[in-house]
Amino acid sequence: MDTESPTTALNGRYHDVLFDASGRVVEDRGWRPNAIVGDFRRLLAALIRGKPAATGLLGLKVGAGLAAWDDTGPPPGTSGQTALVDPNPFTVTGAAVTTDFLTGGTVSATPTNRLQVQVTLGPGSPPWPDGANHVSGNLREFGLAATLDGQTVLLNYVTHPVIAKDPASTLLRTVWLTF
Repeated sequence: MDTESPTTALNGRYHDVLFDASGRVVEDRGWRPNAIVGDFRRLLAALIRGKPAATGLLGLKVGAGLAAWDDTGPPPGTSGQTALVDPNPFTVTGAAVTTDFLTGGTVSATPTNRLQVQVTLGPGSPPWPDGANHVSGNLREFGLAATLDGQTVLLNYVTHPVIAKDPASTLLRTVWLTF
């Protein structure tokens, strides 16, 4: 009996670059790991089986996390995370989200074992402050989201030091997922 031993585990990394209103780089945070959560594996199994209640990527949820993380440091993301800490996250969808296959770090026209998801939070996105739920544009957490059995589920989860995104700035977030 043969036992399969994959050479690469399902994993992810992300890279954030913040631009000011004139397009100059204000901050480049480099590449960092993110936590792949349990629902990602369930979603993959549902998609392979052809389960109609599973969808691909819906978008990127961003949240304010907790202001206390600014003093204590954000807790690491874990594989057990099922939702953002922010009870009212913003979901970036549509043309602001692009997905490509990668070979190494180059976009590929054919399927590979690596996906690149690029999300642009342009001026006015997220629409904070909104007075009711968010008093600033401070971002401290995110997760890619999909639908499984009619519920929105996270695929990955990241907490990070605060990104103070003002209404005129643009955040380019790149996520690599390796299968």
